Amino acid sequence: MTDCIARVAVSAPLHSLFDYAIPADMQLDVGVRVRVSFGRTRVIGVVVAMAGGSDCASARIKPVEAVLDDEPLLGRDDLEFLIWAAGYYHHPVGEVIMAALPLRLRKAESAALPGAAGWMLTPAGALQAATPPARAPRQAEVLRWLVTRPDGAASYAQLRSALPDGTAALRALCDRGWVIRTTLEARPDRAILDSPGLALNDDQAAVVAALRDDLGGFAVALLDGVTGSGKTEVYLQLAAEVLRRGRSVLVLVPEISLTPQLFERFHRRLGDTVRMLHSGLGETEREHAWHRLHLGLSRVLLGTRSSIFTPIADLGLVLVDEEHDPSFKQTEGFRYSARDLAIVRGQRANCPVVLGSATPSLESLRNAAAGRYRHLRMDRRAGGALSPRVDLLDIRDQPLQCGMSQPLLDRVASVLKGGEQVMLFLNRRGFAPVLSCFSCGWLSDCPRCDARQTVHRASGLLWCHHCGAQHRVPQACPECGAHDLHPLGQGTEQLEGFLAERFAGYPLIRLDRDATARKGSLQALLDRLHAAEAAILVGTQMLAKGHHFPRVTLVGVLDADGGLYSADFRATERMAQLLVQVAGRAGRGDRPGHVLIQTRYPDHPLLQTLVRQGYRAFADAALQERQSAGLPPYSHQALLRADATGLASAQAFVGRLSQALEEAGHPGVEVWGPVPAPMTRRAGRHRVHLLFQARQRDVLHALLRTLPALAGQLPESKRVRWSLDVDPADLF
Repeated sequence: MTDCIARVAVSAPLHSLFDYAIPADMQLDVGVRVRVSFGRTRVIGVVVAMAGGSDCASARIKPVEAVLDDEPLLGRDDLEFLIWAAGYYHHPVGEVIMAALPLRLRKAESAALPGAAGWMLTPAGALQAATPPARAPRQAEVLRWLVTRPDGAASYAQLRSALPDGTAALRALCDRGWVIRTTLEARPDRAILDSPGLALNDDQAAVVAALRDDLGGFAVALLDGVTGSGKTEVYLQLAAEVLRRGRSVLVLVPEISLTPQLFERFHRRLGDTVRMLHSGLGETEREHAWHRLHLGLSRVLLGTRSSIFTPIADLGLVLVDEEHDPSFKQTEGFRYSARDLAIVRGQRANCPVVLGSATPSLESLRNAAAGRYRHLRMDRRAGGALSPRVDLLDIRDQPLQCGMSQPLLDRVASVLKGGEQVMLFLNRRGFAPVLSCFSCGWLSDCPRCDARQTVHRASGLLWCHHCGAQHRVPQACPECGAHDLHPLGQGTEQLEGFLAERFAGYPLIRLDRDATARKGSLQALLDRLHAAEAAILVGTQMLAKGHHFPRVTLVGVLDADGGLYSADFRATERMAQLLVQVAGRAGRGDRPGHVLIQTRYPDHPLLQTLVRQGYRAFADAALQERQSAGLPPYSHQALLRADATGLASAQAFVGRLSQALEEAGHPGVEVWGPVPAPMTRRAGRHRVHLLFQARQRDVLHALLRTLPALAGQLPESKRVRWSLDVDPADLF
């Protein structure tokens, strides 16, 4: 080979690739994994490029020790995309590339390439099948069944399905030399391409026609459709068209909870070629799907945010459902936005990207207004369903029972008596937000965070939802010893108990992270709800995201005020999106829906605009406010977060860094801080922020590129951890 240097990405907090010599007898290609010596250890890396020389002294260059793959796991286009993402978010490139691989492949494990394990008839077995052994009827049955299979072979799963009690017979046949273990050839999944789909209304038909015209190249469309307008059917018909053209589809969803029901619809319409990827699957299952998509054996991927990095053969369409959802933003480690990277992925693959939402983000609306995105609207609900009526309930002078006013309780009773379903939204899991001693005033503060520990009565725990710290609920006050402890406020667990007593005899289902922690529990709860007539559904924001509850005619929002006066300028946008999405669960069937929103601020102008004029009017008003203040999407931000065991260390580091940036001079970039984070102490560490804002993106990134070198020169950096969040979704 003419190239003698391999440029390797390894998982290390360094913003560079590393050069290794390629031994003369070693065959190497870009995209394969290698084992290399790194410092005092041996690590796994990915070959990103090869070169004829290196800037390092030859005596310092170590050789590649071993090649772990026969074929590249990542193509050159995949690597270029990952390198671009690492550069944009200013994150170590090796960590980004290694994180794009399935967990097993980040180690020295061999790739579990497609091809199911199974059994195959030997020539002797094929002959024996004509005259099977009469004294072994089970073995005879297995032989006769295998003869009917292509090549006389079947996978373990197929055999278990057809002959559940044939395991012992297979072992006996193997001992006699009539059957052998084998790995079956990987075959492409079967796709369904002739399904006519559902009948489209005029809005849907116009959108499908417009988007079908974009399938030949890159374009971005914002699909702005009210809740229940049938966006999923639009996705399905576009995906089917892409499959007919021999290309693949990537569908991103914000939450695992949405994946099973969406997968069922896609699988039913498009066939076995649909695969899922999310953290709830086993590692082997995820890797199997990853390889099949990479090799083009499967053609549709339905997954959560990390799926944006999956190599997919012949990508022809990217769909981002609920594009406004903050779950698309990774908030730890590599802080990327899957929605924003979907645009880049589509541009590099020369395929269209569709961003769907009933409550589009202000960033997407701004891009649509500027002409960068095509803005497509669907203003009517599919199937003739009507939009729900929305009313505010003023609870300033109302006595509340477990957070519910009497008018809301009366309405719940009336709906249940009518044989319909009720959904109650409270975005606070657990039994109560805090435990208090009425004798001395003690509160259940988290010992590691500037936050309270939530009471979880079912498990008997005080639980910090920020750092995960847990303690048993005390029998007496830890401060004064009094037996006068009381929970303050309400959570979904407490609301569930209250409603179960108040409306005994009606099915009651709770949907929150605690109730759905076990695998399969979410689907079981949803099945129970769909099977019921009159029923009550209680839950957190899990309820707001894409679920279809045709029997729900009343939605009650217990506390709508959390986002009205937050320190985060995005809080009102998040509140509005959540309220509209929750309200959209009502009246999706053939019965009209009603939404009651309890609030102590019924005259708040943004709340009034949202309820009386709708989300689009709210978004217009919010965009005007953002423009006046010079906030995103009319500017670009990055947030540096530093944390240390002591507040002084974090403040000193950020202060020195801010001073160094001021001395270096970066015109066009505002630097705000250092300031303590809104929650200064979290998980035992003190956090300080430095916020950067600029009108021009390239000016901001020019400053950000200088940060690693500047920070590394500061003596305080040895006592501080710091990270950079480009385009932060929140300032906490």
